[in-house]
Parts: sequence; structure tokens; C-alpha cells
Amino acid sequence: MKSEESALVLFSGGQDSTTCLFWAKKEFKEVRTVGFNYGQRHNYEVEVAKTIAKIADVPFELITIDILSKTIDNSLTNLAIEVQPKPENALPNTFVPGRNLILLTYASILARSFGIKHIVTGISQTDFSGYPDCREKFVKSAQKTINLALETDIEIHTPLMFKNKEVIWQLSDELGVFDLVRHNTLTCYNGIMADGCGKCPSCLLRNNGLTRYLKKREKLLRQKG
Repeated sequence: MKSEESALVLFSGGQDSTTCLFWAKKEFKEVRTVGFNYGQRHNYEVEVAKTIAKIADVPFELITIDILSKTIDNSLTNLAIEVQPKPENALPNTFVPGRNLILLTYASILARSFGIKHIVTGISQTDFSGYPDCREKFVKSAQKTINLALETDIEIHTPLMFKNKEVIWQLSDELGVFDLVRHNTLTCYNGIMADGCGKCPSCLLRNNGLTRYLKKREKLLRQKG
């Protein structure tokens, strides 16, 4: 049953956040989105997010955060560093320290100003690159701290937390936006739309999940037909 309350979706125009956007539209009466410009290497994602927000007929807010662009020890905010596969027993060089904590804090401040008590984010600890701020225990801790700091009772929803990419593709299909997510989102660390460069860690996760889901989808269609 759809909630009569409103939700704010952290929205980058990628596979996960777009799936979360349409999940939120199904679950909540009213939905707003917020995107962030923090000096990321694929800043084109902001324009992609704006376009998808228009398609979804939801408001889009853009927040600029300067501090994250100063964390130049990672490949997402320093173009001089090439995106590398995740090394064993170490964080990948795409990890931006503090990013999810800062984004959730800014989103919560914005949500409070709109009287919104629900925040939706595409954070997942299943198919991810080992980021410490993608874990469920981080989100629960952040929610508690944010509510203490802002005197609010905001709930942070993570509908993808325990879903791998194959299941996320399936969810987008169930929500009726499979083609939109497949062809109109930007997940690639190198800023290439849809299937992306096919080589960076983000593309590998996305495309491997897509391959698995398409096989599953074809099998299910044969069984029905």
C-alpha cells in the first residue's frame, strides 16, 4: 500500500538511483530528488539525472559540495588518477572518503526543510566495491546521528541494500523501467552512457548483472510461452 507521506531520493542518474527513484514513486505519495556536484570525474551525471527526473515528473534539486573535490587521493575526484580494479585487502581508488555521510547529511537537511521524513538511497553492500560507507551498519548509524543532530525522525530507506546487480535489473523490470535504466542511465566511471566503457569496476558490475538477468528473463519467458 502506497504511503501518504513524501520521500526524497538521492539521485545521480545511474542504474541504482534510477531504480530507487521509481521504487519510491511506487511506495510514496510524493517524491523529490536531489543530486550532488562534488567535483566527480563524470559530472555529466548531473545532466543525466535532470533528464530522468523530468521523465519521472519529479522535482530535482542540485547541491554543490566543494570539500569532496579536495580529496584528491581517489580517481573519482582526481582526473590524473586512472580508475583501477579493486586490489585485494584494500579499498579501491574510487573510494571518496566521507562521501555518503556528507551526502546523507545534506539530503537530510534539505528533507527537513521540506518536511520530508523519508530519504531513499541506492546504497548496497551486496554488489559493491568494498566501500565502508555502503554497509547497512553505517546507514543505521548515520540515521541515528542525523536525527540527533537535526531533532528529526527521518528514516533512511535502502531498497537495494541486499540485492545484487542481477536482482536490481529484475526490480527495474518489475517497476516497468528496464529499458529506461538500460539505455538512459550513466553508471560508468568514465562517463559513458548506458553499457559504458565496459572496463571500469562499475561497468563490470552493471554489465555482468545484466547478462545474468537477461538469461534469467529469457528462461522465464520461455516457461510462460
